[in-house]
Formats: sequence, C-alpha cells, structure tokens
Amino acid sequence: MEAIVLSGGFGTRLKPLVKNVPKPMAIINKRPFLEILLNSLATKGFERVILSLHYKPEKIKEHFNYSFKGMILDYVIEESPLGTGGAIKKSFKKVKSDQVYVFNGDSYLDFNIDFTESFRQKIKSPIILLKELDNVGRYGEVKIKDNLIIGFQEKKNSGPGLINAGVYILNKNILRDYPENYKFSFEKDYLAVKVCKSPHYYFISDGFFIDIGIPEDLLIAREKFK
Repeated sequence: MEAIVLSGGFGTRLKPLVKNVPKPMAIINKRPFLEILLNSLATKGFERVILSLHYKPEKIKEHFNYSFKGMILDYVIEESPLGTGGAIKKSFKKVKSDQVYVFNGDSYLDFNIDFTESFRQKIKSPIILLKELDNVGRYGEVKIKDNLIIGFQEKKNSGPGLINAGVYILNKNILRDYPENYKFSFEKDYLAVKVCKSPHYYFISDGFFIDIGIPEDLLIAREKFK
C-alpha cells in the first residue's frame, strides 16, 4: 500500500505554539505530530509514503530521512504553494500503483484498514473517509445518499453530522484535467464539483479523529496522545 501525506503547511494559525517548522512538525509530547501519523500508517501496513513538502522541507527530510518503521519514504517538493489539489497531482507522479491513500499531515484519523482495503478492491472508485461529530461547525458537513457522497455544506451550521476527515483513496488519473503545477484546492475545486458528476463513495470511521490546525485542538492532541 502507498500513501501521500500533504505536509507543506505553514501553520500560520498555530503561532506562537509552533515556530519555524512545517505545521505537521508541531511537537506533541516530545515528538512531531507527523511522526505519530506515520507510526499509525506503519502499523496499518503501508509500505511506501510520499511526503508532499513546501515550507521548510529540510526540517522534515532531516528528521525522517528515507525510511521510517520499515516504510520507504519519498519526497515531492513544491517550489511555490500548489494548494491541496496541485500538491496531490504533483505527488501522483511518484505513485506506482493505480490507487493511493491520501492523508492531510495535520490531521489524524484512526480507521479499520481491513475494511477500507476490502471496500477499495471491490469498487475501484474514489473513497472519502468521513467522521461523525457532535458539532460540524468548524469543518462543514458532508451530504450522503445511497452509498455515495452527493455534496458538501459550507462551514455555517453547527450541530451533529458527518465531516470530511481528510483521508482519501484516489485513482491516480482523477486529476488529469488539471494542468501541471496548477494551484487549486482539492476540496473546493475538485470534490465540490465532481461528486455530483461521478461516483465518489464514503466510509464512516468510528475511530479517534483530531485536526491540529488551531491552537485549541493542538493542545487537545497533546493531552490525547500522552
């Protein structure tokens, strides 16, 4: 199994808790958050991880080098920010299989890899992992029907619902319509448009989820991962 981990974020909202390192390198109890995420991938059986970097890439490369817990690590470096969509497309060039898992380097979702692998091999179509929360206000809500994702609601409504947990299983050719080195958002420019035009399935995980994008949740992560 292969994975792409988007790890190029500046972490602007995390200052002053995180300084002079990419957001995924925020320290969680004496180790970088990205190390916790990669450890989870190694436990799930991933064999190769492509890290997409932009801000201070040397901080990540020097820490991890080219292997971690038995996984081969490879790197793609954006000279200028490409957005999540552009970063994924650029990383696809190093993917060897037809499908690949994609993770956000600043969020963590525990999920059953046996279930997702069985699902992936059966349908061979894009899958988005979802998480049910008591309050979706910060993330926006995902709308589903008949095993498919049918839309996304902006970050307006609070209350319970399903959110996009930032984990995807993608076919390597899905971004073929976008130019090389083109900056775009995978969530807004691809997903919000394409889910209405082609099948995008979902898998709801009941595992632990955390996004360290804001100081409050970074502090929660430090407590949870003790």
